[in-house]
Amino acid sequence: MTVRLADDQSEVLEAVALIDGIPMASAVRQAIDEHIPARRMDSGFQERLAASVRRNQRILETLAHM
Repeated sequence: MTVRLADDQSEVLEAVALIDGIPMASAVRQAIDEHIPARRMDSGFQERLAASVRRNQRILETLAHM
């Protein structure tokens, strides 16, 4: 996977990683590990997730009965 960052994001991330004494890739993984649980706790995300599950379930049921 390749992630392209804006120059300012890259500079700040590099500084954070340097201060924490970790590679930039580790800083990115840590940020992702924090982001996913935060999204799961967000009620708006949960509503969109439930809508997506319902929509995909309907599509799968349609395919199963064709």
